[in-house]
Amino acid sequence: MSKEKLAGIIGGCIAGIIAIVAMVTLLPTSGEAHENTAFHINVIPETPELINGEYNFKYSIPGQHFVFLVTITDEEQGGQLPVRISAKAPGAQVVIYQQDIVEGQVAEVVIIPTQKSVGKTIKVTITGSQGSLTDKKVVSFKGAEGEDDRQEYATELLDKFVSWLATNHPELGITVDTAWNGTMVSPVWLVVSHYLFFSEEWELHMEWHIMVPPYDWAKIDLRHRFDELAPSYAFEISSVDAASEPVPMEVPETVWR
Repeated sequence: MSKEKLAGIIGGCIAGIIAIVAMVTLLPTSGEAHENTAFHINVIPETPELINGEYNFKYSIPGQHFVFLVTITDEEQGGQLPVRISAKAPGAQVVIYQQDIVEGQVAEVVIIPTQKSVGKTIKVTITGSQGSLTDKKVVSFKGAEGEDDRQEYATELLDKFVSWLATNHPELGITVDTAWNGTMVSPVWLVVSHYLFFSEEWELHMEWHIMVPPYDWAKIDLRHRFDELAPSYAFEISSVDAASEPVPMEVPETVWR
């Protein structure tokens, strides 16, 4: 056999081996469905947040409902197959609302830490699944000592806003009979207090200023659950002691957590 013919055969073999290796490399590997998803999940808030080179965590007290908002980005642009949202948070209770979502919808992943979580970092793994495809996000927050000592006053303020909304904004569907579930939020904040209320349709963020009149203001913003990521309405009482009526205010760009 001539050297030229032998070189041709060897060259052909090498080319074939390269082609086979390339094909194998492109095949999906078990446990790496994340790299082959037709969607991606997005989580709000992303905590901890890297600020000036340092990680800043959100905090939660035992029994508080820490609510993450989850959406999907459809990489196929128009696919309507739902993505099922699940979550794990060792040492905490997990509750999910609107578990199956498509693009444009919002799931709520609620993490409820226990007393054993105080002083610890709660790691939350949120997974989106669509058939054999998955995508994951890992977020975390810290457990803090404390108790809910703001519910009573927050509920008093809620009643003031709700009675006004029922009369002046009936299009929202909020009445004096609307049922609300509340949870403390941002427990480490002192001068300004925060609280979250949830009805079947709305998330209502309440904040108030612990000061003497005329600086005793209270504010709310409203997010329509399951299809909005940010508030769409906001109102303010300029002075609670003076019994000022609520007035519209600039709507925040993001939810409060």
